[in-house]
Amino acid sequence: MAEVKIPAKPRTEFGKGAARRTRMADRVPGVVYGHGAEPLHVTLPAYDLLMALKTPNVLLRLEVEGGKSELVIPKAVQRHPIKIGILEHVDLLLVSKGEKVTVELPINVEGDLAPGANLLEYVLNTLPVETEATHIPEGVTISIAGLDAGDTVYAKDISLPKGTTLAVEDDAPVLHIVTPQAEAPEPEAAEGEGEGAEA
Repeated sequence: MAEVKIPAKPRTEFGKGAARRTRMADRVPGVVYGHGAEPLHVTLPAYDLLMALKTPNVLLRLEVEGGKSELVIPKAVQRHPIKIGILEHVDLLLVSKGEKVTVELPINVEGDLAPGANLLEYVLNTLPVETEATHIPEGVTISIAGLDAGDTVYAKDISLPKGTTLAVEDDAPVLHIVTPQAEAPEPEAAEGEGEGAEA
């Protein structure tokens, strides 16, 4: 995974008012932590960060103003509850080359289920794995070709990229194929009910 460079400025003001002013200036407040170091409070350009976060588990190279360059991954992103595309805060974790981290990979499916009205149910929306911080896979792909009602895909059934291991139990269910519940037929109107309504 390629690094995305983002400039960062140290943050010295805290509280709701300071955070509001930061966001009005098209920047996002954040905190960098990890490796036993003191947390570093920063602000980041909102648009650059929003674009970078379109890639899950993106590797960020923070160019801190007046400081050194830091390699981080996003650990918690707080988004506006109503306004789409507005970031309110971000937690960033310091990483280094060769270091293992636990992340959650997006799950992609391919193929068609067995003929019939079957539904694909996600038991897990993402797959927790342990992998090298500077080589985080973009996701995992699961083939559902030919799966029928009652079939389950377990974590151990998923092919993982080299250097990546599961961070959940092998027998943890990930996907399940179910048969949709048939809708109960509407009760027929009692004899004469319709005529009475017309009268």
